[in-house]
Amino acid sequence: MKRAITSRLSKFYERSPEARLVVLREMGAVDDVSFAHLARGGFLDVTVADHMSENVIATHALPLGVGLNFVINGRDVLVPMAVEEPSVVAAASNAARMVRASGGFSGEADPPIMTAQIQLDDVPDPTAACARILEARARLSALGDASIPRMVARGGGVRDLDVRVLDEALGVIVLHVHVDVGDCMGANTVDTVAEAMAPAVHAITGGTMGLRILTNLPLRRLVRVRAEVSDEDVGGSELASGIARASRFAELDVFRAVTHNKGFMNGLDAAAIALGQDFRAIEAGAHAFAAHRGSYRPLSTWKRKPGGLVGEAELPLAVGTAGGLSSAHPGVRAALDMLGAATAGDLAIALASVGLASNLAALRALAGEGIQRGHMRLHERKNSVQATDPPPAPSGPRSEVG
Repeated sequence: MKRAITSRLSKFYERSPEARLVVLREMGAVDDVSFAHLARGGFLDVTVADHMSENVIATHALPLGVGLNFVINGRDVLVPMAVEEPSVVAAASNAARMVRASGGFSGEADPPIMTAQIQLDDVPDPTAACARILEARARLSALGDASIPRMVARGGGVRDLDVRVLDEALGVIVLHVHVDVGDCMGANTVDTVAEAMAPAVHAITGGTMGLRILTNLPLRRLVRVRAEVSDEDVGGSELASGIARASRFAELDVFRAVTHNKGFMNGLDAAAIALGQDFRAIEAGAHAFAAHRGSYRPLSTWKRKPGGLVGEAELPLAVGTAGGLSSAHPGVRAALDMLGAATAGDLAIALASVGLASNLAALRALAGEGIQRGHMRLHERKNSVQATDPPPAPSGPRSEVG
């Protein structure tokens, strides 16, 4: 099916769920297989679920919505978002509409390098042991590559090693193995490499073998996104200045920074869940990155420019379009098809863009009417739904998505 995607779908919220899905199929955002799955409610067959997890008794559903108005690196993007909180989807869509008027989001992702750690304790003369490891770099890398031949055949493999002394007196060292994992998230790949290399490393260093496991702080796999928004589109120069002040507050105060980052992750997590990503690893990496320079900092900032604002964000994102749930879960396949990300890097840029949109929406609300008014209006709509009753039709205009 030919794709003719637009993410600017006016009054999309006024349609029924069935009609919204038809719109997505007609523009080629979902194929017939995905359409059939979603038209049935997107329910995961319990027999499939039983193969995915342990002690399965049923499946647990979340609402699957679509973030609208996103333009990312010049391409219209529909963002699937799985979240129980309606204001997350509405707010991200509304902020994306504002940014869209200034050209949308732009971003870049580092090569998909994941890092595994090999820990050794009680190493005699740890500094000399580190030097011996680096002298054996080529041989150790070859051992790692031999353990993942299919990844190497696809162009991935071990790219670099580095080693550190963590405690000279106790003889604790750690070897970092950096592996190109292609379009996979890469956890299993780098764990395999670490297990394969560990005996040879131990033979070089002596001491006691410790852990062989990935780190969820992949500093060589960062993504950076940027957006601009005009004073007029954000609601006026006074509101734009308030957004910049609120952003600066997060740079100055750790208590504000953690809530600032939570607002950033609201939209990112919702999209990550819909797209079958390990949102727990993403969260761990994001917050560790926020603190890794010695103090906890905001992942994103908004600063004044003449006539508007510039927003920027940087964080590690270990995500994948291959492997994992992408082949096992039909809903994840449908979501990936809808997003249209060609590579893991494209996916990372899209997720970070959703985070930046969510962050802008939150700061705008805080600097303006306050976070509660719009949030509670949608929250009350959700609470009005009884378990056995159909949801009420939305009343009144909702500029968040229109």
